[in-house]
Amino acid sequence: MNQFTERKAAWEEKRVSKLLAKAPERQPEFTTSSGIPVERLHTPDAAAEACPQVAGEYLDKLGFPGEYPFTRGVQPTMYRGRFWTMRQYAGFGTAAESNRRYKYLLAQGQTGLSVAFDLPTQIGYDADDPICLGEVGKVGVAISSLADMETLLDGIPLDKVSISMTINAPAAILLAMVIAVARQQGVDSRQLRGTVQNDILKEYIARGTYIFPPAPSMRLITDLFRYCAADVPNWNTISISGYHIREAGSTAVQEVAFTLANGIEYVKAAIDAGLAVDDFGPQLAFFFNSHNNFLEEVAKFRAARRIWAAIMRGRFGAQDPKSWQLRFHTQTAGSTLTAQQPENNIVRVTLQALAAVLGGTQSLHTNSKDEALALPSEAAVEVALRTQQIIAYESGVADTVDPLAGSYAVEHLTDEIERRALAYIERIDAMGGARKAIEAGYIQGEIQDAAYAALRGVESGEQVVVGVNKFQHKQEALPSDLLKIDEAVQAEQIARLRTVRANRDAVKVAGALARIQAAAEDPSAPLMSLFIEAVSVYATLGEICNTLRGVFGEYRP
Repeated sequence: MNQFTERKAAWEEKRVSKLLAKAPERQPEFTTSSGIPVERLHTPDAAAEACPQVAGEYLDKLGFPGEYPFTRGVQPTMYRGRFWTMRQYAGFGTAAESNRRYKYLLAQGQTGLSVAFDLPTQIGYDADDPICLGEVGKVGVAISSLADMETLLDGIPLDKVSISMTINAPAAILLAMVIAVARQQGVDSRQLRGTVQNDILKEYIARGTYIFPPAPSMRLITDLFRYCAADVPNWNTISISGYHIREAGSTAVQEVAFTLANGIEYVKAAIDAGLAVDDFGPQLAFFFNSHNNFLEEVAKFRAARRIWAAIMRGRFGAQDPKSWQLRFHTQTAGSTLTAQQPENNIVRVTLQALAAVLGGTQSLHTNSKDEALALPSEAAVEVALRTQQIIAYESGVADTVDPLAGSYAVEHLTDEIERRALAYIERIDAMGGARKAIEAGYIQGEIQDAAYAALRGVESGEQVVVGVNKFQHKQEALPSDLLKIDEAVQAEQIARLRTVRANRDAVKVAGALARIQAAAEDPSAPLMSLFIEAVSVYATLGEICNTLRGVFGEYRP
């Protein structure tokens, strides 16, 4: 018995059998429509047994799912055990409107919520702040206080439904609100499952919804790491995001490199703050884009897993295999959607979603066909969710683990993305890490150059975009069912906010804000528990953020 055969037998005994004892696969056996049995995992058995070189290369680069280097996936059985979490990113108008949309999506078979917040919430302002005029409820749901979060999550059992929140600068405060609602529901915080994006570095790079300078922002992030490691262990404390880097115009290689470089920076910051890598490593999560180049996207996800496993085990000395795993959420590429011939977007999203599944994603959001024109309508969202369900239940691609492994094209692309991404990471390391590279404008400049090159390709016709620069229609009418946000939303939100302020205990609020200010002035003081205390007495998001602004200041590029 050679090394390959021994390792495979050990994987089946230690990983697969152990997992199946706790969580059986979706069905007793899997077959194609022709009745051909579908194996759990396909490997080059004969070649590996006959040639030690083939066996060694396979074990070093691919291995077995659920084991280092995780190229083939983070779970031994992957989707044969259970499908990825199907999320639809949603939120608009008031908390009540968004709550109705969430309940609709859950009724349609969605298995997790993904919350979009409006711009005032994302940058820590209450709805009645003059700077928010015209923006309340427009690109997401407006959350000004715990009362809004109570409405948003009304009737949603937080011990059963995972909650993903795309929120960064004030992430700790929004998570504090979720914890407070869970307490009202009688749900222990140790039962909560979900994610806060909480990735401020990519805000400086690509998105712009920052509040505080880098140093206090990193403090807030590591403080949340510390709190959740002890009190909310099933919560993903950060979703290190390549999605927005790709939407800003990066290549697939740059998306992997810059995202993982940011990840390295967060791990270093947490270790510098006194945390042990294995105390927070298993709670790190990632967020990637799934773009149009199908095979490159599949390879990108596989390469990212392999690189991160080596970084966590080799560079940071993590001992827990869960710390080595790159677990990620995927969203299909909003920047590829076109206002022209929007029905074509269904095809684009289908290919992108399929690439994410074949690449081994843990959860997935599929964009709606009308998102280049407006926030998605209910009908368009249903089609987007059905796209995931058809891939899961009808295509058969989820019945075997990492089905494209061994493809000459996919393995070459996986190796090449790994090589090129590592070269970027080495350059960033030489500059002093991601934060230094961001402050120097290096990462932003690389993305801008890539975005410009892509735009020139479309303008010249070298890169075809169907319905835009080729196969156009002469005239197109806008769809009639686009979602429109009522301008009355802002007035309604302000009225609710004023009611909250009138009915709360002002003395308790003032005391809670004073304690936050005092802790913010002490670099070693924890903040997360104080945020929970403050939101529980209905201190508003804007009041808490303004208290922090008074101590930390605001970031100016």
